[in-house]
Amino acid sequence: MKELNEQLNILIKTFKELRNPESGCPWDREQTFKSIASCSIEEAYEVADAIEREDFDSLKSELGDLLFQVIFHAEMASEKEIFDLEDVIFELNDKLTRRHPHVFEDGSVSSAQDSLKIWEDIKAQERKEKKQDSLMDDVPVNLPSLSRAKKLQKRAARVGFDWQNSDRVFDKIDEEILELKNEKATEDKERISEEIGDIFFTLVNLTRHYDLDPEDIIRKANLKFEMRFRKMEQLAEQMNERLDDMTLEQLEIMWQKVK
Repeated sequence: MKELNEQLNILIKTFKELRNPESGCPWDREQTFKSIASCSIEEAYEVADAIEREDFDSLKSELGDLLFQVIFHAEMASEKEIFDLEDVIFELNDKLTRRHPHVFEDGSVSSAQDSLKIWEDIKAQERKEKKQDSLMDDVPVNLPSLSRAKKLQKRAARVGFDWQNSDRVFDKIDEEILELKNEKATEDKERISEEIGDIFFTLVNLTRHYDLDPEDIIRKANLKFEMRFRKMEQLAEQMNERLDDMTLEQLEIMWQKVK
């Protein structure tokens, strides 16, 4: 633990040098909370990518980059005397202890689901204390849209506003697809867009009923499509042909070969 503390102090010292008004890095000195907000998101996605590839050397590096974002924001706050890294760590420790009474106080749970319910119940009480009366309060607007849809649905499910099983969700998907087909004849892009949105939203609900993550699902689908398309390009090159010279029927035949 002593070595960890020493390394953390070195990291903070390194950051302060980067922000030094006289000798620091011009780019680091110019940054603000808003200017690097997107960097935190990018680093989190790179962490997720390393995990997906099971590349643990990269994961170690990406976690370091994500930690640097925490240090960056905390130290900028310290410069403005708002809070510092110690405050961030204190609040995290307090939150973890407070939301796990079954671990740090008297009580027990028999499953991960029970533990999650306790966590959500305590979060709900915290929102109430902050005068956040709606279940939809504090759901971040800037979350990726699929993740936010899932979170909104989970909040609604806490009061029973939810389908009881996946069969009902499948029925709703069929209903939404039919509504989209009916709008097709209108050629009203706004109404068609709304119906497509309803399908997306209902599909997210289906992932929730199967305890799946919609962002993870679409990321894997993207990777699968990209991999297959690259193989099509390679196959066309072996045949001394170009994809853009092929007919749709030829492209479909090649796609099936790749699959």
